Amino acid sequence: MEEIKVIRAKTLKPKPEDESKLVFGRTFTDHMFTMEYSSAKGWHNPTVKPYAPLELDPANLTLHYGQALFEGMKAYRDANGDIRLFRPMDNFARMCQGAERLAMQPIDKDMAFAGLKKLLEIEKDWVPHSAGTSLYIRPTLIATDAFLGVHASDTYLFYIILCPVAAYYKEGLKPVKIYVEDEYVRAARGGIGFTKAAGNYAASMLAGTLAEKKGYSQVLWLDAVERKYVEEVGAMNMLFVIDGKVVTPPLRGSILPGITRNSVLQLAKAKGLEVEERLVSIDEVYETAKNGRMSEAFGSGTAAVISPVGHFYWKGEEFAVNGGVMGPIAQDLYNTLTGIQYGRVEDPFGWSIKL
Repeated sequence: MEEIKVIRAKTLKPKPEDESKLVFGRTFTDHMFTMEYSSAKGWHNPTVKPYAPLELDPANLTLHYGQALFEGMKAYRDANGDIRLFRPMDNFARMCQGAERLAMQPIDKDMAFAGLKKLLEIEKDWVPHSAGTSLYIRPTLIATDAFLGVHASDTYLFYIILCPVAAYYKEGLKPVKIYVEDEYVRAARGGIGFTKAAGNYAASMLAGTLAEKKGYSQVLWLDAVERKYVEEVGAMNMLFVIDGKVVTPPLRGSILPGITRNSVLQLAKAKGLEVEERLVSIDEVYETAKNGRMSEAFGSGTAAVISPVGHFYWKGEEFAVNGGVMGPIAQDLYNTLTGIQYGRVEDPFGWSIKL
């Protein structure tokens, strides 16, 4: 593997003094990692260099035809001051799967991981110390050919930027209100819904904005064909506790195979809970929430880990889950998973990697 070049920034930014005031995605570290692809050289020129704007030709294929993918993961500081990652190779593997679907060049996972470790080694002082804080990691893959024509690029840029973030739940885990979207569609089977393609998020913004104006935190997406079956909630996977079982929609091509989702399901099984991956209709959500068979509902994702749902709005009616209160299963899964991420809880799965 090619040696990683390091170009140090001449001036360093001041570190945030009050970590509780960090805003997601607004503050970035001093350096970034990049590597390039061409058909002649393969993946090459791995470099840690000063964080700076990218220079793109106006005819860049990403800008016109949307060949763009990203991932999201975090670095955590444990009680001993060591830095930990959570399942990073799974993120890189998922990016490769997404790249194949978008006719992009899959990344060199080993080179990407080596670059991430070198970047974190240089930026270690940017990993926050306060409880619940972390350093968000955004790997990104874009096309770099410059021509107008619907054709896959021959060259690509992969880069990683870092962003310190405050604790997601500053005042504890509070259940959110969800708007069930039955007009707009996020993704369809056979499309790119299972990838973290940039276009998926663009497609979700209008419905999310309209729901927010109505007082709801997120949108619950239904399937594109029958507008009947639950898919994702916002940018998270959706899970329910129905008749004591942890139930979640199956991965059929339109739902992101969340790494947090997979971790939650494995943890639930390890705790002796029955897990079902099956179709869940919005009618079932309504009926089981109303008659008490649904005791919990929650989303899962990198940013929040677990996001409890207290109310749904559907067809003119708002209805509660578990009286609008977070349930014990979601709380226990959150405590265990975050405990593993921060090195507080034993990790029998080998998910937490100490750098």
